[in-house]
Amino acid sequence: MAVKASVLGATGYTGAELVRLLSAHPAVELVGLTTQSYAGQPFWEVYPHLLGYVDLVCREQDVGALVRESDVIFAALPHGHAMHVAGEILGAGKALVDLGADFRLADARTFAAWYKTEHAAPDLLPQAAYGLPEIHREKIRGSRLVANPGCYPTGAILALAPLLKERLVDTGSIVIDAKSGVSGAGRAPSLNTHFCEVNESIKAYGVAGHRHTPEIEQELSRLAGEPVVVSFTPHLVPMTRGILCTVYARLVRAAETEELLEIYRRFYAGERFVRVLPPGMLPATKMVAGSNHCDIGLVVDRRARRVVVISAIDNLLKGAAGQAVQNMNIMFGLPEEEGLTGPGVYP
Repeated sequence: MAVKASVLGATGYTGAELVRLLSAHPAVELVGLTTQSYAGQPFWEVYPHLLGYVDLVCREQDVGALVRESDVIFAALPHGHAMHVAGEILGAGKALVDLGADFRLADARTFAAWYKTEHAAPDLLPQAAYGLPEIHREKIRGSRLVANPGCYPTGAILALAPLLKERLVDTGSIVIDAKSGVSGAGRAPSLNTHFCEVNESIKAYGVAGHRHTPEIEQELSRLAGEPVVVSFTPHLVPMTRGILCTVYARLVRAAETEELLEIYRRFYAGERFVRVLPPGMLPATKMVAGSNHCDIGLVVDRRARRVVVISAIDNLLKGAAGQAVQNMNIMFGLPEEEGLTGPGVYP
């Protein structure tokens, strides 16, 4: 019997990727797509590449109706929205995968401090599983509320997890330099993502204050078993898709590149969507575009006694919609890779 799925905010870039993936998922039936801007229009009129694949008509948000029709609801909405509907969805016994930030942080005060709004459903935070399957698979499996990670945190956490688990780096020395394509800013027009503003340019933003910082620190602290504070700087680059994270950390003991790669291979053994690259090969966003993969490579800088770890993901897939489908598969006991197999597209 098919899992009946609906998407809130289906006409943003992340929502559209969810619709594309779910429409081809062999165990899913799409039943509802909501939008603020395109109610009454066939979805394929908004995204013509799905003509012949998705016949649903966009509609205004009516959570009560969606709850009656759906087994799982994906909230592809900005922060501050899912918290207001989560109680109704969960109270009806349905599953919620939130692709926004509302349930990623375990502490409501931390959320309020970074997102400048009080949390409307703090009582639900203990129920939320942080949806990074490679780290929290068992909690995801037993949860009806999954907080899909941010795109930057996905790349950063996967890059660092083996080092912190094995206590191989100084937790006070971590620097994360990340670069994202423009689709990460969403579909709504803005000056910052105007072609003339981003073309032939690269710029840092959110320096020492990006909202993904506490999310990264929360998960790295859990892995390390002690508080971790990082320096995280995101950059906007003139490409459509992809995130490249370059992570620097001081080693607590001498180590060689091959030794650390073997630790990574053991840590991610059996993980369908994490590829640890061989020595001398480093990730590039082109290698993962259109896929749910996270590629990881590393080099030990013996002179500086640092390790440099590089990860690459597609921000709309492993960084958002693909990971959300991966989480749904786990929640409903489906093969984790269902609807997500295959390499990306190249060039």
